[in-house]
Amino acid sequence: MGTGTDSFFKLGPEQVIRCIERTGLHCNGFQLALNSYENRVYQIGLDNGPAVVAKFYRPERWTDAAILEEHAFTLELQAIDIPVIAPLRIAGETLHHDGPFRFALYPCRPGRAPDLENRQQLQQLGRYIARIHALGSTQKFRHRPALNPTTFGDDACTLLLSEEVIPLELESAYMDIAEILLDEIEARFETTAAKLIRLHGDGHPGNILCHQGSLFIVDFDDARTGPAIQDLWMFLSGDKVQQTSLLHTVLSAYTQFHDFDPHELTLIEPLRTLRIMHHAAWLTRRRNDPAFKAAFPWFNTYHFWQEHIQTLREQADAIHQPPLQWFA
Repeated sequence: MGTGTDSFFKLGPEQVIRCIERTGLHCNGFQLALNSYENRVYQIGLDNGPAVVAKFYRPERWTDAAILEEHAFTLELQAIDIPVIAPLRIAGETLHHDGPFRFALYPCRPGRAPDLENRQQLQQLGRYIARIHALGSTQKFRHRPALNPTTFGDDACTLLLSEEVIPLELESAYMDIAEILLDEIEARFETTAAKLIRLHGDGHPGNILCHQGSLFIVDFDDARTGPAIQDLWMFLSGDKVQQTSLLHTVLSAYTQFHDFDPHELTLIEPLRTLRIMHHAAWLTRRRNDPAFKAAFPWFNTYHFWQEHIQTLREQADAIHQPPLQWFA
């Protein structure tokens, strides 16, 4: 690991305070580590004013240009009153540097996960995501990647094989099912020809905060270009009947503010498959992090890879099932 990564793992309370106070803020000593594995995130108390959230970026994951592009997107959204949590501007800057550390400061918002069985909250979410997409469709990201079969599928497969983490006796089975899936997913993307827009990129209930009946959309760290359905499908749970009901609720609100192409519904299972493949690659990349084994003790066991291959086989069946239906 490089010097920057070593410093990131050794980041301590004193360094956190020092970095923040060099922006001109004055900390009162309160510091609480928040749940985040990819970055380091802390709630910080201030002497004069409400607490802030400090996000220290993992080295070598995003370039400064990519981080600033994410910040600019959320600030654009905030400017048109979409309830996102955008970074604070301090001395005109949203991204701060202190030695090997890069960090941003955010307002601290209380909240809990939304109740996706609450029709009103689900409609509210649909409207907000539509407005994000309406703005997102006006231009493309220049420094952030696209979500497609290559970046989430082929690249993941290549990494797993090059790192030789899959047990040798399972490698052939993995290669066979991965090839079948990637060919099918690539063909599905080509057939659908979905419009690619700027997205939140990781739309799931954990990135939505509900407070006093209002929703806030947080953590644009995975913002990227892709099809609109990527920001919607992870809110659909249960069996097919339940998913169809939730879909109708979300899209009835979504389409008040932005058009939706129903052909994108055929991408739900391909996108789910790509997420599964990408996650296995992410675990592989992070397996040598100091805290990894404590957080993910089940990873890289023979059983894990057996289950992963079986899940991919199930996805091969799911992709060929009739997609969810929606009629405007």
